[in-house]
Amino acid sequence: MSEHSAILLGIGIPTCMLFCGSIVLFSKGKTMGTFLQLLGAGCMVVVVLAHISEALQLFPGMEWGLDHSVGHYLDFGSAVVGLALFPTGYLVHAISS
Repeated sequence: MSEHSAILLGIGIPTCMLFCGSIVLFSKGKTMGTFLQLLGAGCMVVVVLAHISEALQLFPGMEWGLDHSVGHYLDFGSAVVGLALFPTGYLVHAISS
């Protein structure tokens, strides 16, 4: 197992756990906070999938790893949105509970 595979596995498993937990929380109570958490966790899953695609060299037209490419903006935009929405949703859910 290469170093990149181990890092992806180490990041991918907790991200999938956050996403699955967000699905369960949203299915129990459909509130704005749980929806924001689910949306943020979904964006983080997109980040992990983008890195897997980069490592396996899938979709070469996305030009993974290059500045100012579609792949770069997909990865960066998903990370920013995910890191903004998930904690916001958590905070809204915690305050409303």
